[in-house]
Amino acid sequence: MLPPKDRLTICFAHVAYQFQQRFAARGTGIASFELRERGELDRRIGEADVLVISGLWHDGLVEAGRRLRFIQSIGAGVDQFPLAALKHRGIRLASASGVNSRAVAEHAMALILATARRLPEARDNQKQRVWRGMIGDLTRREDELGGKTLLIVGLGRIGGRLAQLAAAFDLRVVGIRRNPAAGANGAHSVHGFGELATLLPQADFVALACPLTKETQALIDGTALSRMKQSAILVNVARGRVVDEEALIAALKAGRLAGAALDVTVEEPLPAASPLWDMPNVLITPHTAGETRRYEDNVLDILLDNLERQWHGETALRNEVV
Repeated sequence: MLPPKDRLTICFAHVAYQFQQRFAARGTGIASFELRERGELDRRIGEADVLVISGLWHDGLVEAGRRLRFIQSIGAGVDQFPLAALKHRGIRLASASGVNSRAVAEHAMALILATARRLPEARDNQKQRVWRGMIGDLTRREDELGGKTLLIVGLGRIGGRLAQLAAAFDLRVVGIRRNPAAGANGAHSVHGFGELATLLPQADFVALACPLTKETQALIDGTALSRMKQSAILVNVARGRVVDEEALIAALKAGRLAGAALDVTVEEPLPAASPLWDMPNVLITPHTAGETRRYEDNVLDILLDNLERQWHGETALRNEVV
């Protein structure tokens, strides 16, 4: 059981996010403190009843957090947490699933637009003070989205929102999800993962918005890439390991794929030696699709909802994991 509101203490642990500032602005009267380093977290975890955390987590906090009763993950993923150990200690855990679905979908749409309209090239030209003239080569011109096909792999909150945005640009949207019976969620048609090989050759854009699972790891491998149109663009706002990165680099170098727009990579930060940095047909954003000015408040909405549920004796949490 959580302590009552007037005896509860929340620890916000993140290297950059401004949770304490945004939480204080809400005037809840709940005690809280914010930490940015693992050493500080190790020293003060014993003061917290509730921990709001993602990347600073380590399993030693389970035992060190002697007062800990609830963990609110800052992100949608919870694979870093030892679920059995938390359950054994009676520590509840909830994810922040959906916290950035609109932001990530908007980012994916922005990447599609940027590649179609050749915005990275325009920015490079601006930096070099180059006024590009008219182009006879059709393949080097900006393009229009209407009538093209977008294949979205993963039709959850992010993929579904992306489908809605893409439809507004008159894209034909085809979706793939683990359970097609769950519905098209904004796509014009929905299919299972077993149909990926058949659908890839139809797509002008392939957007990955699926979780990383055993089923999706290296889902886009050399074979999958070979089935894509030579003129196609791969957009990844899922996880880096959904793509076989070496196979992607090889396909891009050989001209078997027109380009890629990546918010995630296998290793993050992307190593300085990676060929992806210097490829003119690759657009990279540093895993920032979900990071917006509203992110902290979106997480706090979930946190406060879950605290209220526990104080009112409700058994189910929002995005409950343990």
